[in-house]
Amino acid sequence: MRLSELKTGETATVVKVLGYGGFRRRIIEMGFVRGQQVTVVLDAPLKDPIEYHIMGYDISLRRKEAEMVVVMTREEAAKLSFDQSQILADEDIVERAVQCSSNRISVGLVGNPNSGKTSLFNTLAGRSEHVGNYSGVTVDAKRGELRYKGYTIELTDLPGTYALAAYSPEELFVRRHIVENTPDIILNTVVASNIERNLYLTTELIDISPTMVIALNMYDELERSGAKFDYEALSEMIGVPMVPVVAPTGRGIEELLETIIAVYEGRDRRVRHIHIGYGAVIEENLEALNADIRNHRSDTPTLFPPRYLALKLIEGDKEVASLLGSSPHFERWQRMAVEARETIEEALGEDIETAVASQKYGFISGALRETYEAVERKRNTLGDHLDAIVTHRIWGFPIFFALMWFMFYCTFTLGAYPQEWIGAGVDMLYEAVRGAMSEGALRDMLTDGVISGVGSVLVFLPNIMILYLFISFLEDSGYLARAAFIMDKVMHRMGVHGKSFIPLVMGFGCNVPAIMACRTIECRTSRIITIMVTPFMSCSARLPIYIMVVGTLFAEHAGTILFLLYIVGIAIAVITARLMRRFMFREQEAPFVMELSPYRLPTAKTTVRHMWSKCAQYLKKMGGLILIASIVVWLLSYYPRPEYSDNDPEAPTYEMSYMGYIGKWCQPMFEPMDLGWQASVAIMSGIPAKEIVVSTMNVLYAQPGDEAPADDEHLSPSISRRIAESMSISSAVAFLLFSLLYLPCIATIMAIGSELNWRWAVGSALYNTAVAWVVAYVAFHITQLFV
Repeated sequence: MRLSELKTGETATVVKVLGYGGFRRRIIEMGFVRGQQVTVVLDAPLKDPIEYHIMGYDISLRRKEAEMVVVMTREEAAKLSFDQSQILADEDIVERAVQCSSNRISVGLVGNPNSGKTSLFNTLAGRSEHVGNYSGVTVDAKRGELRYKGYTIELTDLPGTYALAAYSPEELFVRRHIVENTPDIILNTVVASNIERNLYLTTELIDISPTMVIALNMYDELERSGAKFDYEALSEMIGVPMVPVVAPTGRGIEELLETIIAVYEGRDRRVRHIHIGYGAVIEENLEALNADIRNHRSDTPTLFPPRYLALKLIEGDKEVASLLGSSPHFERWQRMAVEARETIEEALGEDIETAVASQKYGFISGALRETYEAVERKRNTLGDHLDAIVTHRIWGFPIFFALMWFMFYCTFTLGAYPQEWIGAGVDMLYEAVRGAMSEGALRDMLTDGVISGVGSVLVFLPNIMILYLFISFLEDSGYLARAAFIMDKVMHRMGVHGKSFIPLVMGFGCNVPAIMACRTIECRTSRIITIMVTPFMSCSARLPIYIMVVGTLFAEHAGTILFLLYIVGIAIAVITARLMRRFMFREQEAPFVMELSPYRLPTAKTTVRHMWSKCAQYLKKMGGLILIASIVVWLLSYYPRPEYSDNDPEAPTYEMSYMGYIGKWCQPMFEPMDLGWQASVAIMSGIPAKEIVVSTMNVLYAQPGDEAPADDEHLSPSISRRIAESMSISSAVAFLLFSLLYLPCIATIMAIGSELNWRWAVGSALYNTAVAWVVAYVAFHITQLFV
């Protein structure tokens, strides 16, 4: 807990002091060091400041300052229960708890997109977070931990960002995390082979003044290039230790951990705080505001150094202005900042952002001139030749669409073989359970409900794996960044940002992470539009529906039909985006900026790990939501038990069940497309998760005495025949299109509500369903004209 939370008369033990620079030193010098007991003596009449007793004397702290001291009470220490084998005295319990707490090091990973930050996180924490070679993979903080030499190191992988300005959501997120959670160490990942550009973020971190270590990632690429880099000299120069690492191979990881511990313990001689020099003009105007803020330090946030606050006020940073808004001196500071900005821009002939950035790059250039000897890069590498082809104004688009078609073709054709094996295994289990149990409701539930329901979805796991394998490879290789580049103009015609392309492609895997990835789009209107059209990207959950219907009624042209379904979804997304831009959001787009990162051949381990992590989510869904839904659907279709004559074994089994009543109630909605009650029920069951549609149809179309399926078919011949008989070509097309377009699953709706608000989420559900019905209806009648 924080010192400011203690009540009068309460005592606690100091764990650590947060904050940076002079403020932290002053608090520590006053006696607030780990292990010291502090007691609240009394509050001032207005609850601020507060008088404390520590080390034999009384001291007064403002509440803001007390918030920066982490303490532990006797009650908190007892809850940790460090040693149950013996009864410890109060002071021993607290001492042990404080000691254990001090052995935890919180580390925040901060770096540019494509700097290998998430790869480093995976290596350190042993986690399997996906590593993608494009901007914006990390859209939220990931957490993990490891133990090393008696320390527990808590890792937080923060979103990739180029700076700490208030321009994009990830920049704000990272800055807020650093100042509000105050990690003990900032681990700044820097691409060693692109050191100059990457160090810009480092200068921003230096301004904030955290305790920092730099991981020179991908150091092997720098060595292969022939460049020479005296990183030890640069470490001394900027006061931040640097460690060369190669995250995928683990090279330098142990040295990196040793350096983190040394910096945490205050043993690294390279650590010192410096100020980035901004030139005579800026410094002269900056110092006046800095001095004024420093003189009234008690009225400002203690997490930021006064110099940083002054610089950001001059730059017009709205977030910092909001933080300082409650200070009684804010109006004067704001006037001084405006005057300083006008003076600087008039003197230098450029805006303040450009002037500050130029000075930072000047600082970086000067430091590297003494420590880094680059090798001139010739524009004749394999990556350059590949870029000339895949980003070509003529060939770029055919290559992209050919790759997409090939991905879907392989998803269907290659996946057919393991589908047969899994299907055969499910059938064997079905027959084994059915033969081992006596007749009754329990046997029917296990066989027709659980095994048939879950098994009918499980057989599509190979297709899901192949789809994710392709998407993972395209992401990790760097091709998707090129695809976004060539699609930028198309995206703008669509009414969104070029960066929208990446989340939309991710939507083919799952709409939920795709919607979360939209946080990387700086323009608010583009972000909203992209989120709203993402559900039209046909996610992997819909794939089993397509394969079941397409494999039954369009087997000869399965790959092409599957590809056309995805194209229809894209087309509807384009139309929707254009309508939203035309009638709802007319403001100008933000400029498109995306790094074309180097091509890299993804390692098999990384690609397979990513693919499996997604497939594991699919399997968990089958073990939870789909299993429960299959049982519920079976119960609704099993009861009440229908009456039919033994002489009429083909009599409908489920039509008189509760599920049959639900289907008939919904059927008028689908009757214009000639869809029966079974199809109506299946569509309704897909609202929680689209995979449930398949298991529902498998249950509803089953009849007593069905023969076992042949090895080369996904469903039993009887079920396939009934599905084919219940749907004409036209109604099958309508069913596929409705399944493609109608309201997204519950998880996607919740993601939209979380990222925007619930009005947008409800609007998405209603709009998507209306569009689905209209498109399916029109397609049904058009198909009837030709078939």
